[in-house]
Amino acid sequence: MGDLQQAIVAYGPLAIFLGAAFEGQAAVIAGGFLAHQNLVPLWLALACAAAGSGLIDQGLFLAGRHFRSARLVVRAARSPGFARALGFIERHPVSYVFAFRYLVGLRLVSPIALGITAIPSATFALLNAAAAVVWAGVFTGLGYGFGQTSETTFHRYQNLEHRLVLAAIVLGAAAALFYLGRWAWPHIRSRFQRES
Repeated sequence: MGDLQQAIVAYGPLAIFLGAAFEGQAAVIAGGFLAHQNLVPLWLALACAAAGSGLIDQGLFLAGRHFRSARLVVRAARSPGFARALGFIERHPVSYVFAFRYLVGLRLVSPIALGITAIPSATFALLNAAAAVVWAGVFTGLGYGFGQTSETTFHRYQNLEHRLVLAAIVLGAAAALFYLGRWAWPHIRSRFQRES
């Protein structure tokens, strides 16, 4: 079990960084849980989550800004969420930079949509960095809080094996909720569109 702990300590920050960049909340919640278990320092879990989220969104913004005719940008512009994102961005650009990470179905198209608007690159970079830190704090905090709650609830599970099993359960539950939300959102949205 020592090898597994060493692997988590060594590669946990990279997994949080990549998870925040490409998957989202589940990896960051798991990072907070690992921080509570003292397998990853809390400051490092927060920094990796903020950096992963901020860098991918900055890259997508730059793709929208400089490569409007590229396949990724054209494909994103055809998605149903793109027009909605543009409409909201034009009315509330600052709020949107802080909110899009929490919106199911708009996470990847939003920075691209922001890239084709008139928002200055430096302004987006500053807002994006601040929003990434807030987002990382929220979801790392949720994972850390869950770790505290689970430790209180399952006090008898003090050894490493149980902590790792609990971490896997947390990660699995967070991923399941994320993918359930991604599956349910289009159905909910289409129902409201039919009723309106």
